[in-house]
Amino acid sequence: MRNSGVLLLGASGRLGRMVQAFWSAETDLICHSRSVRPGYVSFDPLSDAEALCTAMEGRRAVLCLSGITPAHAAASGNPLSLNAALALAAVRAAGRAGVPRLLLASSAAVYGAARVPLSEDMICEPASEYGQAKLEMERDGFATARDCGQAVTMLRIGNVAGADAILGGWREGMQLDVLPDGTTPARSYIGPASLSRAIHRLCTADDLPGIVNVAAPGVVHMGALLDAAGRAWTAREAGPAAIARVELETKRLEKLVEFAPNAGQAQGLVAEWRAYLAQPDSSQ
Repeated sequence: MRNSGVLLLGASGRLGRMVQAFWSAETDLICHSRSVRPGYVSFDPLSDAEALCTAMEGRRAVLCLSGITPAHAAASGNPLSLNAALALAAVRAAGRAGVPRLLLASSAAVYGAARVPLSEDMICEPASEYGQAKLEMERDGFATARDCGQAVTMLRIGNVAGADAILGGWREGMQLDVLPDGTTPARSYIGPASLSRAIHRLCTADDLPGIVNVAAPGVVHMGALLDAAGRAWTAREAGPAAIARVELETKRLEKLVEFAPNAGQAQGLVAEWRAYLAQPDSSQ
């Protein structure tokens, strides 16, 4: 059936499970994993182009969360260049299947260490290999999409509460930089429920720009986030390389998505994270 449901590639990863946990019942979500899992469609998108195309046929949108993070690359030995390969496989299959909308997961890491609010139109200067790999994925994805006439939107996702290095990576004895003004670094964040709602809206919108920052409005201080979660931390003097504030400009997203007043604040983010942890599949 034409325009039936949304296909989520890479649904078994942490972000994929968060999207599933709060997905709107208004739209069917078809979940994909490379390994066999109950209720999922299973295939390797890099080696089985036919299965990938078949899974896309008739979908109103496809969201590709499949990718290689630095942690996964270190553990598996898989190169970060697979981010581009996975994206290009999705673009080509979407073009063949006639998918109206393809969303590819990029990262705020493409921006680098700029101190100003990060808008989708600014020049990107990645400071990490991961950021560079994601930027190359964007460029290759756009070029291939133009060649095959496929509509595509890059989602530059910021810190996601519970999938981040602070809240999700908390451990006993964690230290945080404390800046000269007494505050801890501030970052753009989004909670699991807000992430799922935002992605659902983007998947069902009639028209989208080519790039959208995905974060709740504003920034949250790392110390405030751990304090709200009841997680202990100790202060250390920030070095000269510490970046005090990384803020994603969210005007494009806010034109499409309405956020709760506290969605980008510590208490709201922690509440969403705890609601996700209460889900039966959150730890799989």
